[in-house]
Amino acid sequence: MEADDEAAPTPMSDETMMPNGIEELEEELLLSRSSGKSAMSGEQMDIEAYVALYSGRTKVLRLLFIAEHCENQSMQLEALRMAYDDIRKGEDSRLYRQVVQKIDGRLGPHYEFDQSWADAIDRRAEQRKEKLENELNGYRTNLIKESIRMGYNDFGDFYYAHGQIGEAFKNYVRTRDYCTTSKHVIQMCLNVILTSIELGEFVHVSYYVSKAEQTPDSLDPITIAKLRCAAGLAHLETKKYKLAARKQWM
Repeated sequence: MEADDEAAPTPMSDETMMPNGIEELEEELLLSRSSGKSAMSGEQMDIEAYVALYSGRTKVLRLLFIAEHCENQSMQLEALRMAYDDIRKGEDSRLYRQVVQKIDGRLGPHYEFDQSWADAIDRRAEQRKEKLENELNGYRTNLIKESIRMGYNDFGDFYYAHGQIGEAFKNYVRTRDYCTTSKHVIQMCLNVILTSIELGEFVHVSYYVSKAEQTPDSLDPITIAKLRCAAGLAHLETKKYKLAARKQWM
């Protein structure tokens, strides 16, 4: 069954379980607003030290969060500068355009929109997409189940790298019917959870956490930690704070 017809309730590294949550910063902002102060308007924050634990899309989104919520202009521009430098290491031309728009010429000519870079990224993306489509069509014609699973997973990784999170979600879900081992199921669940968090679809998060926990094989400690974090976020979204706290310390 394809993801578009899915009847479920309507690349994951350790840092990507909360891709754009930045829960600690949001909590600080809420506390500061209640006291009538700006969370990031006074003291300088060591932005570089804060984001050193993250990479890829996660790192860029956290830097953008800082830039959007910080009233200290030097910190704001530093976060945008770092976001620009980091996004150039990836393939997400959409997020690159967003970063450049937020910079708005304030960092000088070296941080303006690079049309040739964006065009090159888009050309490579089209070539990669065509290659993946041809490979997947071949796998489906030959009914090679494991290859079909890997083909859909590669498409999910491709769309995620290019910032098309909805398409990434669909392709990760499509791998479900082709999973033949518990390891495959866990990988599928973690990928769907990751994209669901970015999409704000926490019903899906809860569903796939449960699905992963029900696999017959024992889970490794890192996977267990990721699932507990995801479940905690889902409980926070529904304001079930006691359940969220309990999930983290089970």
